[in-house]
Amino acid sequence: MNLLISNDDGIFSLGIRTLANTLAAAGHQITVVCPDRERSATGHGLTLHKPIRAEQVESVFHPAVQAWACSGTPSDCVKLALGALLSDPPEMVLSGINHGSNLGTDVLYSGTVSAAMEGIIEGIPSVAFSLTSFSSQEFQPAANFAKALLDQVADCPLPQDTLLNVNVPAVPEAEIAGVAITRQGIRRYIDQFEKRVDPRGKTYYWLAGEVIEEVAELELESIEGLKLKLSQPDREWFQKIPTDVQAIRQNYITVTPLQYNLTCVVGITALQNRKFHSGSSVS
Repeated sequence: MNLLISNDDGIFSLGIRTLANTLAAAGHQITVVCPDRERSATGHGLTLHKPIRAEQVESVFHPAVQAWACSGTPSDCVKLALGALLSDPPEMVLSGINHGSNLGTDVLYSGTVSAAMEGIIEGIPSVAFSLTSFSSQEFQPAANFAKALLDQVADCPLPQDTLLNVNVPAVPEAEIAGVAITRQGIRRYIDQFEKRVDPRGKTYYWLAGEVIEEVAELELESIEGLKLKLSQPDREWFQKIPTDVQAIRQNYITVTPLQYNLTCVVGITALQNRKFHSGSSVS
């Protein structure tokens, strides 16, 4: 399979090296295009007001891997690869393996997920992979799952415009409980800005938020609005699907289908019968 791999941790990260090398050794055609430095939490940002540079990188990956280091964001990397660097479009876009989880509402900020989402926007099946630890260096279980997932996708393609967000627990491979299809949970943070002063006496702030894991216990309440569009049996079925935040605690690999269409169907249902007036017509 012809694969494009990107990330947000940068060209020299162990996660992308483990993923690319594992898949290259399995016989896949691999092209890596990723940032030349860490670009975590950049979301779906694009570089519009300065040039993007890309340089080929050698002696970092498996000999069969073609690799480029890009000066832009993760989304830039995928756009540049598809629009300028690759002679043929890939069959899939992969992103990761990220060093740290991308669970719940983390996906809104994640450069890892955004790189994969760029593939979906271009009509290419895509998967984002994350290891749920900032300290663990054991990326091989996640890479092994990626290899197995690609074998399954080859036999049964993903639904159109569906991105898979995969999180792998940072435990020994033998302790992984299995694979769970999950829905996106809620992961909120207490934002803490540390006020500091630089050597020139100028004030600056450093964001040091703390995650509130307890919010996961309230997630079922957040889908109450589904009563506007789901029957009671469907609502009960949906509520039984674990969230990614819940399942990862039980050492499951979580696979969460995502989409780029953020339209709130509940909102449309609630608003369509209201009568809104433009400001000019209000007396």
